[in-house]
Amino acid sequence: MLAYGDRDPARFHVPGHKGGYGADPKLREHLSDALKYDIPRDMHGIDVGPYPTPADEAELLAAESFGARQTWFLTNGATQGNHALAIALAPLGARVIVQRNSHGSVVDGMVLSGGLPAFVSPHVDHDLQIAHGVLPEDLERAFADNPEAEAVFIVSPTYYGTCADVAALAEIAHKHGVPLLVDQSWGSHFGRHPEVPGDALQLGADAMLTSIHKTAGSFTQSAMLHVAESAFINPDMVDRAVRLVRSTSPNGLLLTSLDAARRNLTVNGEALLGDTLAAIDKLVDKIDLIPGLYVAGMDLRGHTGVHDTDPLRIVVDTRDTGQSGFALAEFIRERHDVIAELATDTVVVFVAGIAEDPVNLDRLYAALVDAADHAESHREPATPIDSRETFNLDQVVSPRVAFLAASEVVPVGDSIGRVCGEAVSVYPPGIPALLPGELISEEIIDYLERQVKQGARLHGASDKAFRTIHVLPKDLARSHAQ
Repeated sequence: MLAYGDRDPARFHVPGHKGGYGADPKLREHLSDALKYDIPRDMHGIDVGPYPTPADEAELLAAESFGARQTWFLTNGATQGNHALAIALAPLGARVIVQRNSHGSVVDGMVLSGGLPAFVSPHVDHDLQIAHGVLPEDLERAFADNPEAEAVFIVSPTYYGTCADVAALAEIAHKHGVPLLVDQSWGSHFGRHPEVPGDALQLGADAMLTSIHKTAGSFTQSAMLHVAESAFINPDMVDRAVRLVRSTSPNGLLLTSLDAARRNLTVNGEALLGDTLAAIDKLVDKIDLIPGLYVAGMDLRGHTGVHDTDPLRIVVDTRDTGQSGFALAEFIRERHDVIAELATDTVVVFVAGIAEDPVNLDRLYAALVDAADHAESHREPATPIDSRETFNLDQVVSPRVAFLAASEVVPVGDSIGRVCGEAVSVYPPGIPALLPGELISEEIIDYLERQVKQGARLHGASDKAFRTIHVLPKDLARSHAQ
């Protein structure tokens, strides 16, 4: 890719900016190098030529690096991988067990495939109001209730950096003759240093998603899907599904960044992580001395639903400051230009990469000191919002039917007791709060309205202000009830 851009050929092919010449001047001024390397598919010497082409070699090297039988580069994030896995392993009418707080793209994949999710809840930490991993005993109960299940979809690590006992979950899934599929989007660095958890394939999973852009340095929207040497997955079926959901014009910059990130992670990952983890350890010790603040992380290991934790996730408990995580995150953004990944009522989550700038870690510490001082004179009354995972909604119509069927728009206050026709996720972290085919409750409407009031964004909702919602007509809902 770089050689093609550097030799500056006469480009009588797309894209129309022709390596920069035809781009807007301001864009060219700031992104001239990127434009030069923005190269489409079907280029000789890149992805056309004798097998393996350089593009093939890049995926083969990634598979070797992650210990996979086969790896696919994804240019629509882990979302694309979840869609492909659903199409390949949760076909029309197939029942699959799905962690209830999986990313919204898992159920979106069921809309595409026609699969039927049977949800298993993660363990919820009612103190911090965050969800951890699925317990092995809960997965066993899910199989008892759904003996026909054909696959298991789980998340590890969670948005908060807590990891499930993947090895135990894999053993249970395999005992029932089905694959374990792990959304490890937040753990692309796993298995690369003794102080971080092992990755899902190392622990026995059959497929694993890694959002390389989240922690390992590729461009936003790039990810990888890895399939193990497994008796429970046909990689040809996965390949067919990946081809179905990928663009015929994948962004070459994303593909190149995945290859470069793989190289950096493989060659330099352990050393980079060692430096970053040492710096984070010092930062955590300092944060714990700030009045009112506490870093939840290593101390969670051994708690129910927490088999391990990701040290790149700095989860700061704000409750003793008298301020919500929302308020603290907003304060440090406005006053210090320090941007958190996620805030909730109880915590603020900061995500480090494999090579974190020590200067920015110092900026984070200074911002938190200032925020704690400010909070002393601006204490808020406690208004806890229950974690979404404590709500149990009945799936009465399949996601595919509910999403694709004719629907009607009603005020959210009039939707209680109706069947939802859309997927509504709170962003971040993108966990579905309400899914197509679920029976809408007063509790979930109240929760979503309060989230919007706190400043959360709703992904998938047709009305971002959450004044209206799509529901199935009552007669249609009755006729399609499971």
